[in-house]
Amino acid sequence: MIQLNVNNETTKLRAVVLGTAKSNGLVPNIEDCYDPKSVQHVLAGTYPKEEDMIKEMEAVAKVLEKYNVKVFRPKVIENYNQIFSRDIAFVIDDKFIKANILPDRDQEIEAISHVISKIDPNKILKLPEECHVEGGDVMPWNDYIFVGTYSGEDYATHITARTNIDAVIALQELFPEKTVKSFELRKDKTNPRENALHLDCCFQPIGKDKAILHKNGFLVEKEYEWLVNFFGKENIFEITKEEMYNMNSNVFSISEQVIISEQNFTRLNTWLRKNGFTVEEVPYAEIAKQEGLLRCSTMPLIRD
Repeated sequence: MIQLNVNNETTKLRAVVLGTAKSNGLVPNIEDCYDPKSVQHVLAGTYPKEEDMIKEMEAVAKVLEKYNVKVFRPKVIENYNQIFSRDIAFVIDDKFIKANILPDRDQEIEAISHVISKIDPNKILKLPEECHVEGGDVMPWNDYIFVGTYSGEDYATHITARTNIDAVIALQELFPEKTVKSFELRKDKTNPRENALHLDCCFQPIGKDKAILHKNGFLVEKEYEWLVNFFGKENIFEITKEEMYNMNSNVFSISEQVIISEQNFTRLNTWLRKNGFTVEEVPYAEIAKQEGLLRCSTMPLIRD
């Protein structure tokens, strides 16, 4: 059996689900894309090739194995995108919460049934149907659960709005001893530089007390300021609009000291090393073209 345990984003990782790029399917039609960045690359003829994405994901698998992390992979569904395992479920404490995601992606959870079958069924939860939530918007951080959301009246028409206020309320009810803190995210269906698809596209805690942050990802300045005050200005690496577009906040922590990051994130990786982190650099620029990166393609099951 898998004894789930995830209380934050950075303590030592013991077990994780890493997505797969195998049999990823053909280049999607514009109307089938889930985000503006994918649309941009389909139109430009630069949509990522399956063989390149497989290589990138294998580089991550190698790093995880180097640190003795148990790595689970989804069963391969033919012609189906299964890269972003973070979206389909998430673990908080010892609970496995199935996400209510875009209906087109329902099969993804079935592809990890071999993992779910090792979890105590009493620990597996699904939020009520009206609660929309994806794992990229949910960050356990000790006594807090940070949640990215969007509550605009045009929520229903925004393919980039993935987590609603109903889900925020449901999470608070599930974890009454924690403080669920929600953040309104900036959504844009056509301009990826103005679109924070998930909370981890503009914010991520690292180490014990530091964070990567992008101000423009937040709709409400007060909420952004709350994070600055919470972590302290001196502990924050503020990324530019271009760095946000390239997914610089979407790194992945193996521990409080070790971070997997994209090899082209020169400014970020330099800062991380200056601040005492070990940075494991991997190529992930092709996967980034689908508006997701390292955190998006990993679903932690056990941390210390």
